[in-house]
Amino acid sequence: MSILNRQAHFNYTILDTLEAGLVLTGSEVKSIRAGQVSLQEAFAKIRGGEAWLINCHIAPYKQSADQDLEPTRARKLLLSKKEITSLDHKLSTEGLTLVPLKFYFKKNRVKVELGLGRGKKKFDKRETIKRRETERETRRKIGKKM
Repeated sequence: MSILNRQAHFNYTILDTLEAGLVLTGSEVKSIRAGQVSLQEAFAKIRGGEAWLINCHIAPYKQSADQDLEPTRARKLLLSKKEITSLDHKLSTEGLTLVPLKFYFKKNRVKVELGLGRGKKKFDKRETIKRRETERETRRKIGKKM
Protein backbone atom coordinates (compact mmCIF):
# COMPACT_ATOMS: atom_id res chain seq x y z
CA MET A 1 0.00 0.00 0.00
CA SER A 2 1.30 3.45 -0.84
CA ILE A 3 0.02 7.01 -0.64
CA LEU A 4 0.74 9.09 -3.76
CA ASN A 5 1.15 12.81 -4.30
CA ARG A 6 -0.72 13.13 -7.60
CA GLN A 7 -0.16 16.87 -7.96
CA ALA A 8 3.63 16.54 -7.77
CA HIS A 9 4.14 15.39 -11.36
CA PHE A 10 1.70 18.03 -12.61
CA ASN A 11 3.30 20.94 -10.73
CA TYR A 12 6.97 19.87 -11.03
CA THR A 13 9.30 18.34 -13.58
CA ILE A 14 10.89 15.55 -11.53
CA LEU A 15 14.58 15.18 -12.38
CA ASP A 16 15.73 12.65 -9.78
CA THR A 17 14.24 10.55 -6.96
CA LEU A 18 15.56 9.14 -3.71
CA GLU A 19 14.26 7.13 -0.77
CA ALA A 20 14.31 8.36 2.83
CA GLY A 21 13.12 7.09 6.17
CA LEU A 22 11.03 9.14 8.61
CA VAL A 23 11.11 9.72 12.36
CA LEU A 24 7.51 9.06 13.46
CA THR A 25 5.54 8.13 16.54
CA GLY A 26 3.63 4.84 16.72
CA SER A 27 0.25 6.49 16.29
CA GLU A 28 1.46 8.29 13.16
CA VAL A 29 2.52 4.96 11.66
CA LYS A 30 -0.95 3.56 12.34
CA SER A 31 -2.53 6.59 10.68
CA ILE A 32 -0.32 6.09 7.63
CA ARG A 33 -1.34 2.42 7.49
CA ALA A 34 -4.97 3.58 7.56
CA GLY A 35 -4.23 5.94 4.65
CA GLN A 36 -4.92 9.15 6.59
CA VAL A 37 -2.11 11.18 5.00
CA SER A 38 -2.11 14.17 2.70
CA LEU A 39 0.99 15.10 0.69
CA GLN A 40 -0.65 17.90 -1.31
CA GLU A 41 1.22 20.87 0.18
CA ALA A 42 4.20 19.01 1.62
CA PHE A 43 7.83 19.75 0.79
CA ALA A 44 11.26 18.97 2.21
CA LYS A 45 13.99 21.35 3.37
CA ILE A 46 17.56 21.12 4.59
CA ARG A 47 18.01 22.98 7.91
CA GLY A 48 21.13 22.85 10.03
CA GLY A 49 22.58 19.83 8.26
CA GLU A 50 19.35 17.83 8.66
CA ALA A 51 16.54 17.08 6.22
CA TRP A 52 12.96 17.88 7.30
CA LEU A 53 9.57 17.04 5.81
CA ILE A 54 7.33 20.08 6.26
CA ASN A 55 3.57 20.54 5.93
CA CYS A 56 2.76 16.83 5.52
CA HIS A 57 -0.63 16.23 7.15
CA ILE A 58 -0.90 12.96 9.08
CA ALA A 59 -4.28 12.77 10.80
CA PRO A 60 -4.24 11.84 14.51
CA TYR A 61 -5.01 8.18 15.16
CA LYS A 62 -8.38 7.95 16.90
CA GLN A 63 -7.50 5.17 19.38
CA SER A 64 -4.22 6.80 20.36
CA ALA A 65 -3.45 8.26 23.78
CA ASP A 66 -1.20 11.02 22.40
CA GLN A 67 -3.85 13.11 20.63
CA ASP A 68 -1.94 16.35 21.26
CA LEU A 69 0.48 15.90 18.31
CA GLU A 70 0.17 18.56 15.64
CA PRO A 71 -0.87 16.92 12.32
CA THR A 72 1.37 19.13 10.15
CA ARG A 73 4.47 19.22 12.35
CA ALA A 74 7.93 19.02 10.79
CA ARG A 75 9.24 15.46 10.66
CA LYS A 76 12.90 14.53 10.37
CA LEU A 77 14.00 12.64 7.27
CA LEU A 78 16.61 9.93 7.66
CA LEU A 79 19.28 10.45 5.02
CA SER A 80 23.03 10.00 5.05
CA LYS A 81 25.29 13.03 5.53
CA LYS A 82 26.58 12.61 1.97
CA GLU A 83 23.04 12.66 0.55
CA ILE A 84 22.12 15.73 2.61
CA THR A 85 25.15 17.74 1.49
CA SER A 86 24.55 16.76 -2.15
CA LEU A 87 20.87 17.76 -1.91
CA ASP A 88 21.71 21.01 -0.14
CA HIS A 89 24.11 21.94 -2.93
CA LYS A 90 21.55 21.14 -5.65
CA LEU A 91 18.74 22.98 -3.87
CA SER A 92 20.79 26.13 -3.34
CA THR A 93 22.60 26.40 -6.68
CA GLU A 94 20.16 24.97 -9.23
CA GLY A 95 16.93 26.34 -7.76
CA LEU A 96 15.30 22.94 -7.36
CA THR A 97 12.65 21.80 -4.88
CA LEU A 98 12.44 18.61 -2.84
CA VAL A 99 8.91 17.20 -3.14
CA PRO A 100 7.51 14.04 -1.49
CA LEU A 101 6.09 11.78 -4.20
CA LYS A 102 4.77 8.88 -2.15
CA PHE A 103 4.71 7.13 1.23
CA TYR A 104 5.12 3.36 1.31
CA PHE A 105 6.12 0.54 3.64
CA LYS A 106 9.35 -1.41 3.18
CA LYS A 107 9.92 -4.22 5.68
CA ASN A 108 7.42 -2.61 8.10
CA ARG A 109 9.20 0.74 7.99
CA VAL A 110 7.67 3.89 6.55
CA LYS A 111 9.63 5.27 3.62
CA VAL A 112 9.06 8.42 1.60
CA GLU A 113 10.09 8.80 -2.02
CA LEU A 114 11.41 12.30 -2.58
CA GLY A 115 11.64 13.91 -5.98
CA LEU A 116 14.12 16.58 -6.91
CA GLY A 117 12.09 18.78 -9.21
CA ARG A 118 11.83 22.11 -10.95
CA GLY A 119 8.53 23.97 -10.83
CA LYS A 120 6.53 24.03 -14.04
CA LYS A 121 5.30 27.24 -15.59
CA LYS A 122 1.69 27.70 -16.65
CA PHE A 123 2.38 26.85 -20.31
CA ASP A 124 4.16 23.63 -19.27
CA LYS A 125 1.08 22.59 -17.31
CA ARG A 126 -1.17 23.32 -20.31
CA GLU A 127 1.12 21.21 -22.48
CA THR A 128 0.87 18.34 -19.97
CA ILE A 129 -2.94 18.54 -20.03
CA LYS A 130 -2.98 18.54 -23.86
CA ARG A 131 -0.69 15.52 -24.03
CA ARG A 132 -2.83 13.64 -21.51
CA GLU A 133 -6.04 14.38 -23.44
CA THR A 134 -4.57 13.28 -26.78
CA GLU A 135 -3.36 10.01 -25.23
CA ARG A 136 -6.83 9.45 -23.77
CA GLU A 137 -8.45 10.08 -27.18
CA THR A 138 -6.11 7.66 -28.96
CA ARG A 139 -6.83 4.97 -26.35
CA ARG A 140 -10.58 5.48 -26.89
CA LYS A 141 -10.23 5.17 -30.66
CA ILE A 142 -8.10 2.04 -30.37
CA GLY A 143 -10.61 0.55 -27.92
CA LYS A 144 -13.56 1.16 -30.31
CA LYS A 145 -11.79 -0.57 -33.21
CA MET A 146 -11.34 -3.80 -31.27
